[in-house]
Amino acid sequence: MVEIEYQATSVTPKTGREPLTSQVRNYGAHLADFWRWASSDLLSNTLRGTLAEYIVALALGGVDGRVRREWDAVDLITPEGIRVEVKSAAYLQTWVQERPSQITFGIAPTYGWYAETNSYSTERRRQADAYVFCLLHHTDKATVDPLNLDQWTFLVMATSKLNESVGDQSRIGLAGLRTHGAIEASFEDLYSTFHRALSSPLDNDPTRW
Repeated sequence: MVEIEYQATSVTPKTGREPLTSQVRNYGAHLADFWRWASSDLLSNTLRGTLAEYIVALALGGVDGRVRREWDAVDLITPEGIRVEVKSAAYLQTWVQERPSQITFGIAPTYGWYAETNSYSTERRRQADAYVFCLLHHTDKATVDPLNLDQWTFLVMATSKLNESVGDQSRIGLAGLRTHGAIEASFEDLYSTFHRALSSPLDNDPTRW
């Protein structure tokens, strides 16, 4: 058995007021300054995806006292223990566009990596109990604002239903999601829609274990 020398780091939420310091002096820069520098482009694919995870966590009650875990097998775990994969897409990008982006979401089965044990699952599958597909549907670059929750549409689908509908398919578009029964929601009704989509007992889902 391999002895674990370096345990996982415990991460606590930051306030943004933490200073950048050295033994010489305080440089007048704070963590919030870094956040402004690194995280202001909310339309960028990577950051928009992270924001979508936060929005879904906010709707499902998974934000208080928690921090995002990078590279875990699933994006979110709700207070009820439901494992959630969050996917995002947008018609508009930061860069110059000739036309709005085509909307597709990645849904490929994976070998999940588990942060607690630094190990991979032995079975290639969809790791979550449910998927929330987040579409920033706004199409006017002058007024697009990813922080405006009215500019987002959410589609929810149980993983068991996704598996039954598309098998090992790696990507899916809006038409496919709607054809296969994903339930559409606004932010205001995302919580109730999510739980309605998972109304059948999770223990009956063979992909859970």
